[in-house]
Amino acid sequence: MFFKTLALAAACLALTAQAQTQDPTTPAAVAAKVALRGESQGVGVVEMRITRPNDILIVQADLANSERGDRTVFYRFRWLDSVGNQVGDGESWKQLGVMGKGMQTVKSVAPSGAATDFRLEMNVNK
Repeated sequence: MFFKTLALAAACLALTAQAQTQDPTTPAAVAAKVALRGESQGVGVVEMRITRPNDILIVQADLANSERGDRTVFYRFRWLDSVGNQVGDGESWKQLGVMGKGMQTVKSVAPSGAATDFRLEMNVNK
């Protein structure tokens, strides 16, 4: 019982730490789909649109820079099946410039119908 409680406490601390690195403009429902590596540097995912035509997931995400300075965002989508295993070989990292006070939209299509979930992984540089 002690180890379950300890594991639960560690998980809560990890979630709290992750939530603190998200930009405050990122809604909680969207933040659950974003895996941010490092600090947000003022870049947040303000909206996500998910469709599933012909049983293939398509995701569009709007990234907004709340700072005046330009930011470079490295991102990729990780596609997951119904039990959380990765689907496909994984995408390579892509680079995107987001100008100060600007917004950019990124889009990706799942590699197969086996993908039922995803994470948008991001790393933001000044």
